[in-house]
Amino acid sequence: MKILLDFLPIVLFFGMFKYAEGQPDWAAATATEWLGFMVAGGVVGPSEAPVLLATVVVIAATLLQIAYLMSRGQKVDTMLWVSLGLVTLLGGATIYFHSEAFIKWKPTVLYWVMGGALLVGQLLGKNGIRALMGQQMRLPEAIWSRVNLAWVAFFTVMGFLNIWVAYSFSTSTWVNFKLFGGIGLMLAFLLAQALVLGKYLQPEQADSQQERP
Repeated sequence: MKILLDFLPIVLFFGMFKYAEGQPDWAAATATEWLGFMVAGGVVGPSEAPVLLATVVVIAATLLQIAYLMSRGQKVDTMLWVSLGLVTLLGGATIYFHSEAFIKWKPTVLYWVMGGALLVGQLLGKNGIRALMGQQMRLPEAIWSRVNLAWVAFFTVMGFLNIWVAYSFSTSTWVNFKLFGGIGLMLAFLLAQALVLGKYLQPEQADSQQERP
């Protein structure tokens, strides 16, 4: 359930962008009507309308995501607050300046913030990945350090990869990568990590995980 909630803003961003891209006249008229008071010049063109509308949707979706968690008394992760701040700041700049360049930087900044937080935590003696996964498995301290650094490397590479796609290909291609590439690479990394860490599980740990529904 939680992973579906985490991916919801990305899916909605993708859906709105593709719908608006397929109907440029509607997108331009709607974006001008909804966002004209917020954008420089007051008019949104067909080429820039899809990403502006998708940006509004992802800001709203992130706000609703936080509101939903708070209404159920659940903790809002620090990174979700960071994501809201970034999407509001960079998304607002995208809307005002009619430029998708700002929102394209959002995934990269978020990846690097997460990687930086894990790295700084490890340098200060706090392993962020162990704090998240320590109740699910017991690993030697050296392995926890390697796993944490693997996540640091993954987030660093993903940040550079996002910017490379954003500036090397069309906005439509970048939107496709944001959904399918980003999520696909994350799942592939998780699978590879699970295969590597499987050999460190104690027999009773492996049995208990197999018994879980």
